[in-house]
Amino acid sequence: MLSELIIEKINNYKDIDKNNISIIETKNIVNIQPYLNDLQLECIINLGIVNNIRRINKFHETVNERLKNGHIYVSCGETLVERTKRIQTKIPVGFKQLFRVLDFIYKRVIPKVPGFKKIYFAITNGHNRVISKAEILGRLISCGFEVLEYFEHNNLMFIISKKVQKPKFDMHASYGILFRMKRIGYKGKIIGVYKLRTMYPYSEYCQALITKENKLDKSGKISNDFRVTAWGKIFRKFWIDELPMFVNFFKGELNLVGVRPLSKNYFSRYPKELQNLRIKVKPGLIPPYYADMPQNFDEILESERQYIFKKNKNPISTDIIYFTRAFLNIVFKGARSQ
Repeated sequence: MLSELIIEKINNYKDIDKNNISIIETKNIVNIQPYLNDLQLECIINLGIVNNIRRINKFHETVNERLKNGHIYVSCGETLVERTKRIQTKIPVGFKQLFRVLDFIYKRVIPKVPGFKKIYFAITNGHNRVISKAEILGRLISCGFEVLEYFEHNNLMFIISKKVQKPKFDMHASYGILFRMKRIGYKGKIIGVYKLRTMYPYSEYCQALITKENKLDKSGKISNDFRVTAWGKIFRKFWIDELPMFVNFFKGELNLVGVRPLSKNYFSRYPKELQNLRIKVKPGLIPPYYADMPQNFDEILESERQYIFKKNKNPISTDIIYFTRAFLNIVFKGARSQ
């Protein structure tokens, strides 16, 4: 049975008496309320898919309120990939592409457009929502849970997680096409770097998880990143997603040339001495990567280290040299963002 499979997997992380496990199948927050005062409960398993929950975050937050730190929460959902497979088998040949376009507009565009959003949810009540793997995981993490394991069963993704903190109550998750990323800037100040969204919503919360699971490619970015959308890959290839960063440039938060502004998670991967060097210079639109063309993460670190040393000695000439080399590599050697 599915419940036995889940409990067996849970026992890999925490031994829990079966009497202290609640197995439910619901999309309604009201059905969680009876457990709020059950002091013995250590695990909640919800077999109802998150795609049918009207307010997903509120549901997770209610579960979080019920559980103590270290307690287990199992949830599940149908990912965008699995939904596409399921739907495509039902559409007649010749209509698949048309259906994909109409389905994309109705299920993924309209729910995010102000005005239409309320109408959409009034009609559907949030039932059968299209949600990516990244969003399912990201919403859960944003609500104070750490993902221990996820696996597929009968075309659904099941996530075993544990409560580690209170929810973040994030009202500004990256849902819109234009958003601001929190990045470490000059003197360690957190700045909001503008970009066009190339990842699925709530992807920012999955960074630590996917960094742990996946290796970095030669550009220092995460390889096989399931958070990136199909159009996002095109945007990144031609730097379309980075055009809004000129707003930060004109605000004086970024230079034309400089080390790439990093997230806290990625910044933490750097050696302490390089972290200290990085915050002494202003980040830039064009990183040393395009000038030096490093082949692995260690070479990226050394590239940035050398740039900073040279920048501190000769600021203007260093930026001119690096800009010229980057321009030549982009034009003649095809250097591209990943």
